[in-house]
Amino acid sequence: MSRIGNKPIAIPEGVEVTLNGHELTVKGKNGELTRTLNQIIKLNISDDEIVCERPDDSKEARIQHGTTRSVVANMVEGVHEGFQKQLELVGVGYRAQKQGQNLVLNVGLSHSVEFEPEDGIEVEVPKNTIIIVKGASKERVGQFAAKVREVRPPEPYKGKGIKYAGEHIRRKEGKTGK
Repeated sequence: MSRIGNKPIAIPEGVEVTLNGHELTVKGKNGELTRTLNQIIKLNISDDEIVCERPDDSKEARIQHGTTRSVVANMVEGVHEGFQKQLELVGVGYRAQKQGQNLVLNVGLSHSVEFEPEDGIEVEVPKNTIIIVKGASKERVGQFAAKVREVRPPEPYKGKGIKYAGEHIRRKEGKTGK
């Protein structure tokens, strides 16, 4: 029995949830998210909570039960509070800056790398070594942060590169020499 799937999802004040067939729409102060859900799981929406129910104990129904509940909970949390990922640039001369809406990275390459954020994604650069990616969709925030990190992932010898805030980089010893 899924413990995650059985937990009800609280609907905060100011969030509107509508279900049209299998298409769920969640509106809040941070925007609107729409997603087509799996047909196996049924959603019961009341005034202040959402409950996911599965019809039987088949393997597919058990798999989708917890997944659907997590996806719906992330949609509700995203439009109410939003999600953010913080990236840190480590290395001499590594820096980030915003030019208009675009993010420009100088990370030791022969050219600067420019990223244009998608709709619903906001990028902030409070310091030239810190990047904050914000948005309502947890998937899209994580995907954009992963694309930025992919330009120069942290290397294990000196730890230089773009890493998530709080990420631990396993260090290697390197050559010993004579």
